[in-house]
Amino acid sequence: MAEHRQSLLGVGVYAVPEASRLTGVSAQRIRRWLTGYTFKAAQGLHASPPLWQRRIVSEGSLALSFRDLLEVRFVDAFRRHGVRWKTIRLAAERAAEILHDTHPFSTKKFKTDGRNIFADIVQSTGEESLLDLAKSQYEFKQVVEPFLFEGLEFSDLGIQPVRWWPLPHSRRVVIDPERSFGRPIISPESVPTEVLARAVRAEGSVEAVARWFLVDPKAVEDAVEFEKKLALAA
Repeated sequence: MAEHRQSLLGVGVYAVPEASRLTGVSAQRIRRWLTGYTFKAAQGLHASPPLWQRRIVSEGSLALSFRDLLEVRFVDAFRRHGVRWKTIRLAAERAAEILHDTHPFSTKKFKTDGRNIFADIVQSTGEESLLDLAKSQYEFKQVVEPFLFEGLEFSDLGIQPVRWWPLPHSRRVVIDPERSFGRPIISPESVPTEVLARAVRAEGSVEAVARWFLVDPKAVEDAVEFEKKLALAA
C-alpha cells in the first residue's frame, strides 16, 4: 500500500466530486469519459471505451490525476463548441499518436499543432463539426487558448503542464500536483483555498484570517474569490 501511495506523489489526486467542482463538468459526465459506458444501438448494446488512459487505476473509487483534470476541461470545451463525441474520440486518438502523449489536449504542443491535427481529421473524415476549428486559427484560439491554456504553466524542458494558476490576475492561487496532492492552495504558504474561504465566512474578516494563518491578506482575498467562482459555476 505504501508503494502505491508513493507512486501518486507529484501526480495529483482528485475524487470525481472534487474534479467536478474544479472543472464545472458534471460528475456523471466525468465518470463516463474516464470509464466508458454502454448504450443501445440498432445492432444491440454497444460499448464506448474510455476516451483516454487515466493515470490512477485502482480497485476502489475512481480518482483523477492532474493531467486527467486538464483533459476534462478540454473535452468539455469541444463539446460546448458542438464537436461530436465520436469526433472528439478520433481527435484524442490521433493527437495521442502524433504527440506521443496519453493526454494530448493539455500539452504545450497541442496549443501550436492542434489546428493541424483537426485539419487532418477533417480531410480524412469530412467531419463538419471540426471544420471551423481546422480552417481558422482565430476560431481555434477562441475555443482553446483564452480559457483552456490561460494560467497553465509548462516545464522548462518539456511540453507537459506542471501547474495551473486558475485566477487570471493572480499568482497566489495554484493547483500543483507536486504540492498538497494537487489541492487548490495559496502560494507560497500552501494553505488550502477552501480552508481560508471557510474561515472568512465564519469570522467575517479577511485581516483576522490572514493573521491566524500567517498569510498575506491579498492571498486570503484571492482564495475567497476563487472559491466563490467555483460555487457560482456549480
